[in-house]
Amino acid sequence: MSRVEDDKSATPGLQDALKADRLPIWRLLAFTMAGFIAILSETMPAGLLPQISRDLGVSEAMSGQLVSLYALGSVVAAIPLIAATRRWRRKQVLLLAIGGLFLFNMATALSTDYVLTLIARFVAGMAAALIWGLLAGYARRMVPHHLQGRALAIAGVGQPIALSLGVPLGAWLGTLFDWRGIFGIISALTLALIVWVVAAVPDYPGQAQNQRQPIRKIFMTPGVRPVLFVLFVWILAHNILYTYIAPFMAFVGLANHLGLVLLIFGFSSVIGIWITGQYIDTRLRFLTLISLATFAVVAMVLGLASELNGVTYLGVFLWGLTFGGAPTLLQTAIADAAGEGADVAQSMLVTVFNLAVAGGGIVGGLLLEQMGAGSFPWTLAFLSLFGLLTVWACKNNAFKPDRRS
Repeated sequence: MSRVEDDKSATPGLQDALKADRLPIWRLLAFTMAGFIAILSETMPAGLLPQISRDLGVSEAMSGQLVSLYALGSVVAAIPLIAATRRWRRKQVLLLAIGGLFLFNMATALSTDYVLTLIARFVAGMAAALIWGLLAGYARRMVPHHLQGRALAIAGVGQPIALSLGVPLGAWLGTLFDWRGIFGIISALTLALIVWVVAAVPDYPGQAQNQRQPIRKIFMTPGVRPVLFVLFVWILAHNILYTYIAPFMAFVGLANHLGLVLLIFGFSSVIGIWITGQYIDTRLRFLTLISLATFAVVAMVLGLASELNGVTYLGVFLWGLTFGGAPTLLQTAIADAAGEGADVAQSMLVTVFNLAVAGGGIVGGLLLEQMGAGSFPWTLAFLSLFGLLTVWACKNNAFKPDRRS
C-alpha cells in the first residue's frame, strides 16, 4: 500500500510531492481536521452532561453513555468495515465515513428520544472507526516513503488537540449554546470538511483481489502483535490518569486548577507530535523508547512528590510531551510491519485503542474506589515499563533501529 511506484500515476499531487520533495500540507490538513472532528464528537458530551441529562430526562450517569456508545461503535466496526471496503476507491470510502459522521451527529442534535440518541451515537462511532482506519494509510500514500512518518504526524495532530480540548471546550460552549446547537456546529464543520476532501484530497484505488490478505494472516504478521500490545498498555496507562484527572488533581491539591492542567497537557502534546514529526522517519525506535521511559519516570516522580505543585505541573507537561506522538509512532510502526495489510492493521489498532480507552475507565475506577488516586502513578509506571521492555525486545520486525527508507 505504501509503495510509491504503484501510485505515481494515480494523482498529479503525488508527482508534485515527489518532484518538490515536500509535503502537500493543505491536503494533509484535511486529515487533521477529520481526526479532530472524530475525537471531538466522542469527547464533547462529557463536558455537556448536565445539559444532556436535563433535556433527555435521564441521569448524568445515563447521559455519560453517549460517550460509551460512541466508543463501542468504534470497537465493533473498525475491523469489519475496513476489511469490507478494502477494494473500494479510497476517496469514496473516506467520504462515506465523513458523511456518516455528519448524518449521525445531526441525528444526535435533532433526537429527543434517549434510545434513538444512543443509536445515533453508536453509528457515529462506527463512522469514526472507518475514518481512523483510513487516515494513516491514506496519508502515507500521498508522499514518498521517506516522508511518510512526517505526513502521518501532520494528519494525526488533530487527535491530541481534540483530546485536550474536547471536554473543556464542551463545558465552555455549553455556557453559550445548548448541547444540540453544539452538535449542530460540529455537523457544520463536518460538512465543510466534506467539501474540502472533494476539492483537495486525491483519490487512490483500493486493493486488488491478490493484494487482500486474510485478517488472521495480517494479525499474525511479525511485528503487528507487539505494536498492538505496546499500544494497549500505553493507552491503558494514559487513560487511567486522563479519565480520572479530576480526582487525581484533587489528591495532589490542585482541584481548582484542572483547566490549567488540561491546557498544559494539550500544549505539550502538540509539541510532542511536532518533535515526532521531525524525527520519526529516522528515529522511530529511539522516540518510542524515550517516550515510554520518560513516561515511566514521570509517573514514579508523581508518586513520590505529589505534594509539590511545581513537580506536578512539570510531570503533566512531560506526560503530554511523551504522549502526543504516541499514536503517530505506533501507527507508523504497525503500517511498516503490515505492508500491504496496513489498512486492516490500522483497523486493529483502532479497535485495541478503544478497548484500552474503555479499560482505562474500568481499571481507573476500580483503583480509585479500592486504593485511591494515589495508586495511579505506580500503575502507570508498571504498565509503561511493560511497553518499554516490549519495544526494546522487538527490534527485528516491529520497532527497527534503522532509518525508514
